[in-house]
Amino acid sequence: MRSKAPVAAPAAPAPARQGDEMLIDERRQHIFAILQSEGRVLVGDIARKLGISQITIRKDLDALQAKGLILRTHGGALPAQTGALFDPSIQEKQQRHLQEKQRIATAAAKLVHEGQCVMLDSGTTTTAVAHALKRFHQLTVITNAVNIAAELTGTDFEVILTGGTLRKNSFSLVGPLAEDVLQEMHADVLFLGVDGLDLEAGVTTPNVLESRVNRAMVKAARTVVAVCDSTKFNRRSLSRIVSLSEIHHVITDQAASAPIVEALRNHNIQVTLV
Repeated sequence: MRSKAPVAAPAAPAPARQGDEMLIDERRQHIFAILQSEGRVLVGDIARKLGISQITIRKDLDALQAKGLILRTHGGALPAQTGALFDPSIQEKQQRHLQEKQRIATAAAKLVHEGQCVMLDSGTTTTAVAHALKRFHQLTVITNAVNIAAELTGTDFEVILTGGTLRKNSFSLVGPLAEDVLQEMHADVLFLGVDGLDLEAGVTTPNVLESRVNRAMVKAARTVVAVCDSTKFNRRSLSRIVSLSEIHHVITDQAASAPIVEALRNHNIQVTLV
């Protein structure tokens, strides 16, 4: 009687297929694309959108940071080029967070009354504010932004352009001439766009000349309103404009960090979430 053939041992697990690695790469490319489009990503949001664990997302973000593509932050990530010296052009910033900027601009316009003197610094959010102000009939608008002055040419407003040296990157006028003109001005309200808002550093911008003009605007205004989307929170750019004690009101979007919003309110700063 022949003996039975030996039972074959269980096969070893097959090595990971190349396709699995491609899926990981595709997911990371998708995360990076969202980051480029929206200006930031949050671990919890991406995990919910993709239906995978937050641990996996954190590993993906760590991998992207290792390649120098992103900058990890608490709870998410920012583009790698968000250091203190990063100064994107106005064209690059124009399409970022467009809906948030429009809501912020609408809320800002509600703070203005017919006949007031309004000051606007340069930037895409303040440009949106200028557009929202067109519903008024009589305003005086002081600005150092060439594009904002052009935006208001079809209105009956009195538009005062500060003069100065043109910064082509932001369409703004800076330098001693702009600062001297602003020393002679008085405005009811300033809408100030910022590149960074930090509890310790205050409000900041990448360009030193721009910060000096912005500081002169703050001194010239009775009420100072910072208008910025929530991606600007917990960020520090190269040059401080003013400390938070000089800011009266912040208008931002609903994604703003709750602890920061609470801290701002504890500093007697009014915060409007839109």
